[in-house]
Amino acid sequence: MGNLIKSKLWESFQSILPIALIVSLLAVTLTPMDTATFLLFVFGVVCLIFGLSIFTTGAEMSMQTIGAKIGTHLAQSGKVWLITLVSFLIGIFVTIAEPDLQILADQVFEGSARWLLILAVSAGVGVFLIIAMLRVLFRISLSWLLIGFYAVALVLCTQVDPSFWALAFDSGGVTTGPMTVPFIMSIGAGVAGIRATKEEHDDAFGLVALCSIGPIIAVMILGICFSVKDLTYSASELLFHPTDPLGSVTTSTVTTAYLHSFAEHAADVAIALLPIIAFALIFQIFTRAFTVRKLLRIGIGIIYTFVGLVVFLTGANEGFLPVGQALGDSLARLQGGWLLIPVGMLLGYFIVNAEPAVYVLNKQVEQITAGAISSGTMRLTLSIGVAAALGLSMLRVLTG
Repeated sequence: MGNLIKSKLWESFQSILPIALIVSLLAVTLTPMDTATFLLFVFGVVCLIFGLSIFTTGAEMSMQTIGAKIGTHLAQSGKVWLITLVSFLIGIFVTIAEPDLQILADQVFEGSARWLLILAVSAGVGVFLIIAMLRVLFRISLSWLLIGFYAVALVLCTQVDPSFWALAFDSGGVTTGPMTVPFIMSIGAGVAGIRATKEEHDDAFGLVALCSIGPIIAVMILGICFSVKDLTYSASELLFHPTDPLGSVTTSTVTTAYLHSFAEHAADVAIALLPIIAFALIFQIFTRAFTVRKLLRIGIGIIYTFVGLVVFLTGANEGFLPVGQALGDSLARLQGGWLLIPVGMLLGYFIVNAEPAVYVLNKQVEQITAGAISSGTMRLTLSIGVAAALGLSMLRVLTG
């Protein structure tokens, strides 16, 4: 156990260090930062390194183990109604537990409207997880499903206000976070693993891709039903304001602020994990799939997952968010804002490695393909893709 955590800690350090160096270099050259923001960032770096390492250790011990076993039992049962019901419930529970979705909803809606968005996205994932599972069982072409459902999403775009497009597609993106990816990919691997055919590895993929379409279509339908218009994202409230007196911002005040944030995120993560834990317990009661020793390991893994996710989310939201806002504001004022493109691409290239869901995805792809597609290859490909996408996004913003 100790060696596993040490290896995860080293991998996390390697993932976060390039981002820390880039931001620090910008802070002393092109975009000087106030003391409060930089102190938050330093604390955030430490939190991300430890949080990511603890979370990935816990995810391997618990989430992936539970997901794979559920997928195997569902496929072996051969009961379509059971597969449909369980897939739908898992899709809803895991998506509601997704921290990224909570953050997105907070930035757009308040009160009951916030929960309406969360439930719509969760239902979308649930329905499309059913479709993804049935695709594996009945060997339906993934390419035709992707083409067909994205065509539906594009048609729906013509029926809603353009300001709603970004929210719909962002909703698809946030469902590929640290909670959903371990579960969905593990379930897919479990279902595909019972078939001793050469297509087994191919069938293990595509579940996350299909589940990402569900929220897009669901949110589009939500926009049509409620005639939503003129949506905007609201900036998150920062722990300190850039104009705070320097004397009032010390390591003590930053530590106090972080402890308060830890408590808030702990409550959110606990609520998010409860449905998953309850579902796993019900599954164990009916199937007796795990031994006592395995259950103990899963329990420890869930604790690690909880602690790691709390620490990671605190560092990301309270340390990196202010830096992102400060960098964006400063770079937008230099050279007409064109420096945003190369800096954004550079940060995008390295920030992929700091995403827990990407780590889980890379490792599972490597395991499912027996090393044919290495985690390093996946990481490089994703980094290049995100860097290019961020560059194009910045260009769109600058050119209107």
